[in-house]
Amino acid sequence: MTIARSEIPELFPNINDIKDESLREKVISVWVEAIEVGCGGKGWTADELRAVPFTLLAGDIDLRYVEHLNSCAKQCIAIARVLGEVFGDRIPINMDYLIAGSLLADVGKPLEFDKDSSGNVIKGHFGEMLRHPFSGVALCYKHGIPPEVMHIVATHSHEGDKVQRSIESIIFHHADFVDFDIAKYLGKVAAK
Repeated sequence: MTIARSEIPELFPNINDIKDESLREKVISVWVEAIEVGCGGKGWTADELRAVPFTLLAGDIDLRYVEHLNSCAKQCIAIARVLGEVFGDRIPINMDYLIAGSLLADVGKPLEFDKDSSGNVIKGHFGEMLRHPFSGVALCYKHGIPPEVMHIVATHSHEGDKVQRSIESIIFHHADFVDFDIAKYLGKVAAK
């Protein structure tokens, strides 16, 4: 299955906020490959990707994966703006790295996820072997993503708990868990 490069900014509008054109194009390339080789090698369509649940760990909730990525990007931009307003340049934030990292942190999930015979999204064999931070970094490396952005991908989840996260990774980590903790809460409420 193939996806047009032009569909990536439609899925993730904040990609256009990356000022460095070369970095923006590399982020698009990573996404194109992740979508084309994901789902157990079958690939995803843009519509299928929009329907993927945000997480398989919270039960039956109405939050989607693409929405989560867009939420995190917007949260990161807002957090950086607030930090800049309050602390000025005493907290140095590379916005291109922050936005790219927020949009790539979960780029490994199209590889982690697959569909069962009924069309339900499940964790596939690839996902059982490698969690998305690992596959995400591999994809990013292949496409020449800067190490500062790969650091965000690598450290955004519990895999990063044993290392010093960069400022951009700290911001993304907390934005990510705002959504994840809310999803878990909604899943518990729905289960009652």
